[in-house]
Amino acid sequence: MAGSSLLALLDDISSLLDDVATLSKVAAQKTSGVVGDDLALNAEQVTGFRAERELPVIWAVAKGSFLNKLILVPAALLISAFIPKAITPLLMIGGLFLCYEGVEKLLHKALHAREDAERRTERAAAIVNPAVDLVALERDRIKGAIRTDFILSAEIIVIALGTMSTEAMSRQIVSLSAIAIGITVLVYGLVAGIVKLDDLGLRLLRADVNAGREGWRRSLGRGILIAAPLLLKFLSIAGTAAMFLVGGSIVAHGIPPVAHALESLTHGSTLLTMLAEAVVGIVSGALALAVVTLARRLRGGAAPAH
Repeated sequence: MAGSSLLALLDDISSLLDDVATLSKVAAQKTSGVVGDDLALNAEQVTGFRAERELPVIWAVAKGSFLNKLILVPAALLISAFIPKAITPLLMIGGLFLCYEGVEKLLHKALHAREDAERRTERAAAIVNPAVDLVALERDRIKGAIRTDFILSAEIIVIALGTMSTEAMSRQIVSLSAIAIGITVLVYGLVAGIVKLDDLGLRLLRADVNAGREGWRRSLGRGILIAAPLLLKFLSIAGTAAMFLVGGSIVAHGIPPVAHALESLTHGSTLLTMLAEAVVGIVSGALALAVVTLARRLRGGAAPAH
């Protein structure tokens, strides 16, 4: 009897783990857009510090990210348990916000490239300026990165929850916790690796330079130094594209007429479906940005009357 009970328990655990693995895989695919953007944004935010401070800063932001998810995961599970009907609206808001962020990001790069370059120059100058309080500067940058992470983490948790809202609560708890922990470790582990790429390149380059020879390490170091900024740029582009794909897919499937229209237009083609969902994402993001911009202008115009 005890043996059969143990076998039944092991079978239940095995079944739960299989379900969790499947749910986590689906959730990871759906949240890829936010994760890609999260990775690129965090890598950009933690660069510019002195080499010896880069990893401590990343660790500080990672701890803040874990704390964010420690708040967000229970909140999401409580919503799933007591207000399940709120999941779909929250998911739609998350998808629309992804599209909005993508359009805003594209327009910002097109319209404010010079200001961003000047800001990076000022940041670099502040690092080497002895009059600047580096501790306060570092603390402010960490707080800003953690605030940004909270928004992106909320999107990840909402989208992940949307993929498992009909599952048993035990599976939701384990799967959502696994997604939260796994994505945090993945993002900040990769951020640490990307940020230290230039140090690795310089070390390899100097090894052969100091030895007075043109060896493979010098060539590899030069290649790494060239590739590091290109990698950051690629991650930013890929993250933005994924935001439109994921956000567009959420918005399209949340509006039945749009979903049916896409099905009839794409005839089941995966590539055409992705392109159509990306178009939906761009259009949705542009409309959301127009509404937000109009609201800001109306609020700004009404403010002096008070």
